[in-house]
Amino acid sequence: MTSTTVLEPFGARLRRAMDERGPLCVGIDPHASLLAEWGLNDDVAGLERFSRTVVEAVADRVAVLKPQSAFFERFGSRGVAVLEKAVEEARAAGALVVMDAKRGDIGSTMAAYAESFLRKDAPLFSDALTVSPYLGYGSLKPAVDLARESGAGLFVLALTSNPEGGEVQHAVRDGGRNVGATMLAHLAAENAGEEPLGSFGAVVGATLGDLSAYDLDINGPLLAPGIGAQGATPADLPRVFGAAAGNVVPNASRGVLRHGPDVGALRRAADRLATEIRTAVTAS
Repeated sequence: MTSTTVLEPFGARLRRAMDERGPLCVGIDPHASLLAEWGLNDDVAGLERFSRTVVEAVADRVAVLKPQSAFFERFGSRGVAVLEKAVEEARAAGALVVMDAKRGDIGSTMAAYAESFLRKDAPLFSDALTVSPYLGYGSLKPAVDLARESGAGLFVLALTSNPEGGEVQHAVRDGGRNVGATMLAHLAAENAGEEPLGSFGAVVGATLGDLSAYDLDINGPLLAPGIGAQGATPADLPRVFGAAAGNVVPNASRGVLRHGPDVGALRRAADRLATEIRTAVTAS
């Protein structure tokens, strides 16, 4: 992709992909244990075989693929090269790629992180990037600005499913609003007036239970980890997300990946889960 390419905004592209393919995000998470389950060595060759198999199996049918960059970075430059190829091939097959890197810093460092994943001619250019706002939401401005310029998006950690997250995200600020709700409000402001969907989403765990105390109507997508191995099911989505369920992008990793390395089994698992999610959300 060259720097002259003009992309439709991420939110519009995501809305269309969800409507056409179903609202499912499949993680590419090559844990050492999962490589072993597939009969692969925990090395660059195993990493490449795993990644290519997942992309071959599901990139032409799911809305989003979400590689976890840490599992590639641990192999150094050769692992990053595998990640670059996976991103390129997934996007070529029609899937949107959300890079799960959870970057967060200030000033020129945040700008450099943004350029690594959101500059249109970058080797790791992705349709969206996960970011951490806990140096202050304003610290994300370089990423917000470059995402707008590139037609990309962000997913900001807001209400995560890990138990430790609550000590920060549930902390109450002056005025009575907690930190997680503050992040949602910032994102709603970023997405104001965008149609059919804004490009700035939140990460909100599907395992959190009743979230009716939060305004999840941010006019943007909600990336929801927790489906499958972490205990949440498609049927939980309307209860957890309420009226915002139609903008949820549920993420499943092991629930799909454990069916590998057989390509057909991976496809059937992804298709089945996408159908279950669509049915649950439509019924709500």
